[in-house]
Amino acid sequence: MKNILVVLFLLAGIWACGKKQEEKQQEPAHQDGEHHEEEESNVVELTKAQYETAAVELGSASTRNLSAVVTANGVIDIPPQNLVSISAPLGGFVRKTELLQGMQVKKGQVLATIENPDFIQIQQDYLETESKLEYAQQEYNRQVELSKENINAQKVLQQAASEVKTQKARLAGLKERLVTAGINLSTLQKGTIVNSAVIRSPISGSVTTVNVNLGKYVNPTDVMFEIVDTDHLHVELSIFEQDIPKIKLGQLVRFTVSNNPGKEYLAKVYLINQKINEDRTVRVHCHLEKDEKGLLPQNFVKAVIETGANPVTALPNQAIVDFEGASYIFIQRPNDAHSDSTSKDAESEGLAFEMVEVSKGVSENGYTQVKFPQDFDGKTQKIVLKGAYALLSKLKNSEEEEGH
Repeated sequence: MKNILVVLFLLAGIWACGKKQEEKQQEPAHQDGEHHEEEESNVVELTKAQYETAAVELGSASTRNLSAVVTANGVIDIPPQNLVSISAPLGGFVRKTELLQGMQVKKGQVLATIENPDFIQIQQDYLETESKLEYAQQEYNRQVELSKENINAQKVLQQAASEVKTQKARLAGLKERLVTAGINLSTLQKGTIVNSAVIRSPISGSVTTVNVNLGKYVNPTDVMFEIVDTDHLHVELSIFEQDIPKIKLGQLVRFTVSNNPGKEYLAKVYLINQKINEDRTVRVHCHLEKDEKGLLPQNFVKAVIETGANPVTALPNQAIVDFEGASYIFIQRPNDAHSDSTSKDAESEGLAFEMVEVSKGVSENGYTQVKFPQDFDGKTQKIVLKGAYALLSKLKNSEEEEGH
């Protein structure tokens, strides 16, 4: 009986050891299966007909000189001399104006008519001073003749000369006041006194602000109109301080504006401010390559500044697909590549493509810099250059069908 128990105990130990060994042997096989299944989830298979319908084209990565860039935001701005605020220097009541926001005006065009009773007194003073100057000049000439015959004292001659200078100065001052007010001097010279004056545009441009209406009294400090000349716009960019060492005068700037994101404009770096703002950015002033229509002051700008060209590994933009926050390319599975052809006329009845994650860099002229996974040779590997989004769509649709 004792011998039977010993034998049973030994058999139980051998069975337990064998069971553990069997579990250990099965465990790696299970893990490999999971890995294989995960790998297969990134693979899409196409028949020859599907391959041709998707217009898939294969190729390899190439080396291209793409510009390193600095991205920035900013606005369309105008030089100070191209934005004019217009007021009535002597004040008065608005008696006439036909301006509306958006209207185009020419330099010297009449913008408004201002009426002010003080204009009458200024004109009257001008005419009186003009008459006094004429008399003072005649008196001075008479004293000069008398002084030649030593008839008058030198003091009288000096007083006459002083009076001429005084009246000339007064007349010049009144003349400038009349010109500033907008009163026509030629009309005044004919003896016509008016109680109104015109306000003229100092530049050609577009009316952006109208702050008056008929009958309104405006003070000399009130802004009646604002006119902007949009023929010489520029771009003001805000560059983060850590990017400023990369910025140099003359660098090319490519930008789009908020109201027309589909059109790209060109400019060049013209000035770099030497002050860091409170938000740790530096203002960079850029001049447009050519005057462009459709740009408006204060348009929001998204820009890239090209800081230099470098040789990088690149693919066409359409070869890279974005999905769930990552970037991918499709490569032909080596074991499914039955032909060396890189065109869509491949003669295989069935092809498989694997989705591989990559990192994107700078983009320019339809190409984007890519960084491949380690041990990945983009020069020899067959990469899908066209039709990548069709493959992504089929892959995700297949996963949804399997899920159901």
